[in-house]
Amino acid sequence: MNLSNLHKIYFLGIGGIGMSALARYFVLKGAEVHGYDKTTTDLTNLLEAEGMKIHFSEDIASIPASLDLVIYTPAIPENHAEYIHFRNLGIPMLKRAEVLGLITSAYQTTAIAGTHGKTTITTMTAHLLTQSKAGCCAFLGGISKNYSNNLLFNSLSENMVVEADEFDRSFLHLHPQTAVITSMDADHLDIYGSKENLRESFLRFASQVTEGGNLIVQHSLKDGFENLENNYNLFSYGIDCKADFAARNISLNQGFYTFDIEYTTGYIKNLKLGLQGYYNIENAVAAIAAALLNGVSENEIRSSLPIFSGVMRRFDIRINVPGLVYIDDYAHHPAELKACISSARRLFTGRKITGIFQPHLYSRTRDFADQFARSLELLDELILMEIYPARELPIQGITSAWLLEKVNLNIKSLMATDDLLFRLKQNKPDVLLTMGAGDIDLLVKPIEQILTQQKEESHA
Repeated sequence: MNLSNLHKIYFLGIGGIGMSALARYFVLKGAEVHGYDKTTTDLTNLLEAEGMKIHFSEDIASIPASLDLVIYTPAIPENHAEYIHFRNLGIPMLKRAEVLGLITSAYQTTAIAGTHGKTTITTMTAHLLTQSKAGCCAFLGGISKNYSNNLLFNSLSENMVVEADEFDRSFLHLHPQTAVITSMDADHLDIYGSKENLRESFLRFASQVTEGGNLIVQHSLKDGFENLENNYNLFSYGIDCKADFAARNISLNQGFYTFDIEYTTGYIKNLKLGLQGYYNIENAVAAIAAALLNGVSENEIRSSLPIFSGVMRRFDIRINVPGLVYIDDYAHHPAELKACISSARRLFTGRKITGIFQPHLYSRTRDFADQFARSLELLDELILMEIYPARELPIQGITSAWLLEKVNLNIKSLMATDDLLFRLKQNKPDVLLTMGAGDIDLLVKPIEQILTQQKEESHA
């Protein structure tokens, strides 16, 4: 399909982070964009303000005529009224991942994959290229705080940076010149069935790196990629290890980390990371490796790294004043919860950490219940919300109350949204974390308002 000939496009599930970036791309390319989503959000409001026409009910009458293409998310069920309508009419339909694959085939593409860390590394890599002479376009899996967008567009650059999503094997539509693999922890077992099947999918993704291209993998994963039948250049990255790109001499000063980078052909001293969170050092090493291999200079990295301010909902420090810290994070896997809570412990040593966690998917809660419990036990206090179902129907016996019983913590509770907000009004936390990938993000602004008001009243 020639994407340059598309004049009117319909997005089925336009409000998703990946779908909305594609919609923005086509608007910038001059196409007329329409779409459906289940609920209105801050993001869909922005899309409408940018000229897109969106409705929020399964309403065939709201679908415009003369569509060139329907792009849909795999989260849309096959019994959705509009999906059935398009299938019956025979209008061309492509999944989001298929369209992303077509777009990126025209660029020098860097694709970042992994069960954790890919959104931050994608956004940081895009930032390093954007701030350099190389430049880039980018499809991001979150909202960049530097650019207030999930799409970066540079009509003069041949570089593209994309987040490569393993869900639904979407990343197998990509054939990048440079790829990063951050992690392959068991996840999306509702799709893959087993950790081994997930690993095989990542190996297939790696095999699609173009001949003579670059594959950058987290140091502990390197052995699994050395014997693939692919003529790429293999690099590893990590912290204080024998990696091809490694962080050395890490120090924490006034809440921010500085470190050196040692790599195969050079050494960069005294880099400052503009992000907090210890795990972001390793994320930065991966992004720096990708940037260097794409022609970004050491001096460009030195100047742009400190001004990278991160991604919304990725260790996003919303409030940090004496006596009160509030951090919001997308963590929804046990390894991500552990990284988030442990980073908060490093930054705010000796303080009481309260975590509000909304589990995401019944199947994920079932598959990793014990691991979730061990990660949540790193908190001083846990407030658990009900499971966010997303695309799933309930599974008998799998509830937040069941999960809470597994958590060995003295102070723990299960709360509905209204009770949670009331509790925060009555008892001011010291360090508060909100964590989850469901609709917990809708609580961020109300919680900020409650905590800010409490702080103001205490000083009155």
